[in-house]
Amino acid sequence: MNLFERYLTVWVFLCIIVGVLLGLWLPDVFHAVAALEVAKVNIPVGVLVWVMIIPMLLRIDFGALHQVKAHVRGIGVTLFVNWAVKPFSMAFLAWLFIRHVFADSLPHQQLDSYVAGLILLAAAPCTAMVFVWSNLVKGDPYFTLSQVALNDAIMIFAFAPLVALLLGIASIAVPWATLFFSVTFYIVIPVIVAQWLRHRLLSQGEPLFNKAMSAIAPYSMGALLLTLVLLFALQGDAIVKQPLVIAMLAVPILIQVLFNSGLAYWLNRRLGVAHCVAAPSALIGASNFFELAVATAISLFGFESGAALATVVGVLIEVPVMLLVVRIANQSQRWYSQGRTGVNGKTST
Repeated sequence: MNLFERYLTVWVFLCIIVGVLLGLWLPDVFHAVAALEVAKVNIPVGVLVWVMIIPMLLRIDFGALHQVKAHVRGIGVTLFVNWAVKPFSMAFLAWLFIRHVFADSLPHQQLDSYVAGLILLAAAPCTAMVFVWSNLVKGDPYFTLSQVALNDAIMIFAFAPLVALLLGIASIAVPWATLFFSVTFYIVIPVIVAQWLRHRLLSQGEPLFNKAMSAIAPYSMGALLLTLVLLFALQGDAIVKQPLVIAMLAVPILIQVLFNSGLAYWLNRRLGVAHCVAAPSALIGASNFFELAVATAISLFGFESGAALATVVGVLIEVPVMLLVVRIANQSQRWYSQGRTGVNGKTST
């Protein structure tokens, strides 16, 4: 990672401070920005999310899906954790901590919204950011590319029904039209645009493609940070009045990340999967596509909702927690290799 990416957590916290202060000093300005929406999708945020997502999606080659067969066990573990475990375990953790453990300490009128935000965060598996984590654990790049491409393909069809199902269980009314529009706006259209741009750039040579990617990469991170400033400007009053809300929302997210990464890592070890596949599998299984979660929370529940705040908390802890998982995976490599079970059921040495 470059210097900016390495200290991303620092910039995120600075954006929180700047956003909160601006929200307290210029509340009318940011409420006017929040009012700029079409079909409940905020236009300024929509533009920023596109700037965030498209550079990431440009790196994905959906032609890599044919390589899934080379990593079938690792792919299977990651898909199981991403789609059959993570959303449902987060729904349980959100119910446990938001509705029970911390219920008396949180704003009562926002409890449903907090639960919804946490579910949105867990229902969208990580995309491009996982390439950074995979590189740090010396992960197999073909596995990572195949898994990300497959997750994106599944997410286009599964995200809306899964979120609607879980939010329905949580007794929260879901506007299906808005949710479908959000998925189309924040996944389907950017994927199409990114793949078209990728094809055009690569047709002129890989050096030009790499040069273009280097040029647009800073805009993606800048858009993320500017989005955080906007979000926290509108959340500033709530944060100042109840600063412990962020810490309480972080608890289920932290447990979720550690549980799912540990589960994926252990399952891969039991199935005899190589460490270069198991480590990125654990990271993909635990991380989130927080840009989509933030955007959907805003479009469904609004800028000032608890759902938007809950998804932003996911952004806050994403980098430090993922770096912790990276450290654990790297330091446990010898233990992993000594104890993993091979295809024939024997223990590797």
